[in-house]
Amino acid sequence: MKTALFILIFFLSSLTGYPQRYQLASSQVSFYSSAPLEDIEAKTTEAKSIFDVSTGEIAFIIPIKSFTFEKALMQEHFNENYLESDKYPNATFTGTLQGFDANQSGAQIITAQGQMTIHGITQSLEVEGTIQPKNEGWEMHATFPVKVADYKIKIPKVVFYNIAEVVDVTVHFTYQADA
Repeated sequence: MKTALFILIFFLSSLTGYPQRYQLASSQVSFYSSAPLEDIEAKTTEAKSIFDVSTGEIAFIIPIKSFTFEKALMQEHFNENYLESDKYPNATFTGTLQGFDANQSGAQIITAQGQMTIHGITQSLEVEGTIQPKNEGWEMHATFPVKVADYKIKIPKVVFYNIAEVVDVTVHFTYQADA
């Protein structure tokens, strides 16, 4: 995970000096697990991200412990047993937006292609979403499935019916020009 974090920091720092760089002004990231016995939802507003409109490059980092749950016990199990957030403190993504045109004035359907790291495992990821100009910045939205087994997140059999094998992740980012 330290290697992934180093790469993300290097990627973010390599964007300095670009006049088309935008930083995250606000974020909302959530995931939803629908299972036979229980639905689970968690949210965070603590993501960090940078977006270069001249190249379409994007990177973000989400502190795992920043996710909040309706029930404190769910949050504890999520951090200690499933995501092991002391050992793997962040989820990261680095990639590019395919189909993005910085000169288009309305909403655009784009595809983010890159590498997502969760629980110390990196997987290629391709996600369709939307982006549109907003208040001299950009607003981005996507919802995509994450298969927990792909990231070697183990679900004990005793709670198998409480946690879905595929979790829906939603990201909503608002960017402002980097000063």
